Amino acid sequence: MSVVVATDGTEAATAAVTWAAAEARRRRAGLRIVYAYDSDWLETRFDIGAEYLDVAESLAKAVVADARDRARAVVPDLYIETDTLPGHAIPRLLEVAEGADLLVLGSRGRGGFAGLLLGSVSQRLATHAPCPVAVVRDAMNSDGPVVAGVDDSPSAEQVLPTAFAAADERGTTLIVLRSYLPAVPRWLAGVPIPADLTDPADDPIERAHLEEQLAPWRERYPRVRVETVLTHDGAAAALVDAAKHAALTIVGSHGHGTLAAALLGSTVLQLLHHADCPVMVVR
Repeated sequence: MSVVVATDGTEAATAAVTWAAAEARRRRAGLRIVYAYDSDWLETRFDIGAEYLDVAESLAKAVVADARDRARAVVPDLYIETDTLPGHAIPRLLEVAEGADLLVLGSRGRGGFAGLLLGSVSQRLATHAPCPVAVVRDAMNSDGPVVAGVDDSPSAEQVLPTAFAAADERGTTLIVLRSYLPAVPRWLAGVPIPADLTDPADDPIERAHLEEQLAPWRERYPRVRVETVLTHDGAAAALVDAAKHAALTIVGSHGHGTLAAALLGSTVLQLLHHADCPVMVVR
């Protein structure tokens, strides 16, 4: 098993390295620290020679060496590899994600790792990496619960085992959130809504369906305390709110309904921009 974390020496990247080291320890995995720097861009824009590129490589090595020291301070006996990767950051990070169990990214970057959360870059990494991707913010609440967003799509079968394992490793509560549309749309303002449908928490059909999804994982992880939340609120808003006090929020890369196929875009991007905790997108 291996956890890959990208760094560029920024504060956000340092937070990602710190979190990745702790996550590697929890998973009993090795840690690979990489820095992708865009040597082609430097050479083309400034017409510089090999001597400057050697300096850029030396600086990149210094960045990963500092990241290694920080990771070692978190987990002294952790197995750590470091790599400097000349070239465009996105394709290089996608390459190193091959065979990894998790790719960890900071919430902001510079140089070849710049603009991580500026729409297309974040979307491409979160949706096209061949492994789960975690985006880490500067501030983290390591004592909070794990939050999992699920719907009735096949992606739930990837989210739930990851979420139960994460909660079990942390010894914390798992909050499973399911967002769905009410049986009577809210725009039918003049139509009386049955009393038992006004509160999503009291919906027996949806609750039974959610409990059916959870049953095999409750049995496999009996130590994990599970809380369930049924809501008619939009998936992104509900998950961002739940993430305020969470240690980690986990969602799938595909879905439908209100935890929608938009996870390829708006929902996951809103989480990555606004969640107050690390966000993990699983395949």
